[in-house]
Amino acid sequence: MKKLTTEEINERLDQLDGWDYTEKAIQTTFEFADFKETFSIMTRIAFECEAQNHHPEWTNVYKTLTIRLSTHDADGVTEKDFKLAATIENIIESE
Repeated sequence: MKKLTTEEINERLDQLDGWDYTEKAIQTTFEFADFKETFSIMTRIAFECEAQNHHPEWTNVYKTLTIRLSTHDADGVTEKDFKLAATIENIIESE
């Protein structure tokens, strides 16, 4: 998969609210009502990650979830990352 340029990444970020480009990855942070809701959403995201064979770097502290996406094989951000980011957004919006 082709690594996107900074310009291409910034154009695509315009379509994702709350995501930023930093250190060869796109990232965002979500805050939920409590740990149970956060973990439930993480589980839903995990199933989609498996289906896309693309796995995030993420951290969870109580009700906060931070997600970083990059394609390690490309050493940067690719379309694969934006596809997963859009899927994550859809999961969050459906809650």
